[in-house]
Amino acid sequence: MPKLSVIVITKNEAHNIADCLQSVSWADEIIVLDSGSTDDTVAIAKQYTDLVTITPDWPGDGPQKCRALAKTTNDWVLILDADERITPELKQEIINTLPTTTMHGFMLPYQSYYCGKHIRFGDWYGEKHLRLFNKQHSILEPLIVHFEAKIPRLKTANMKNYVKHYSFITLHDVIDTMNDYSDGSAQIKFADGKTASLFTAISHGIWAFLRGFILKLGFLDGRWGFILAVSNAEGSYYRYLKLLHLRQIS
Repeated sequence: MPKLSVIVITKNEAHNIADCLQSVSWADEIIVLDSGSTDDTVAIAKQYTDLVTITPDWPGDGPQKCRALAKTTNDWVLILDADERITPELKQEIINTLPTTTMHGFMLPYQSYYCGKHIRFGDWYGEKHLRLFNKQHSILEPLIVHFEAKIPRLKTANMKNYVKHYSFITLHDVIDTMNDYSDGSAQIKFADGKTASLFTAISHGIWAFLRGFILKLGFLDGRWGFILAVSNAEGSYYRYLKLLHLRQIS
């Protein structure tokens, strides 16, 4: 099997990091980039890898992951967040696939949990991300909110087994993340020259709720499906409201 590097970025993830790193302990190299944790994240991470670096700042999700990527010594890279786990089934699929593949990257399907509830429908159903790739054949985009690797579609394939994503522990975490992500998304749209109005913000918020709760059957997840649809709608609403504000003060 080609050697594999795993990168994980962290801040105050003591409750997550051990399970995350244990799930990739079979990899050839694990790189952790921490942005100033005040809990035991760094100490726990050092139990799994010697390649732990603390950075003095937080440039955003994409730029921080690119910093970690620059430290990798292998061509094949797997990117995880601290609240994600590689299942034993996905581990074996990766081990079986990489030695003979002609692909340059793989989309990984996600099985997501929201405040401890397994989400089976709504906007998170069928979620996939390009997180396993050969860096020699990738174009990397260090977006503030999310890292993206760009590979021609004909050179990517789908893995069958899941990454487990334990997203948010409490509703307080949901609100904090929604606020941070809407800030970053608004800044990206502002930099791209996009505009917004109050109507834009309201209509995007309403559409996000209807899409997730009705069209994608989020209501089948019960009250947590409703809560998730509302929080996604709020994120969309505030993204465009903040973009409107940026335009007004620029």
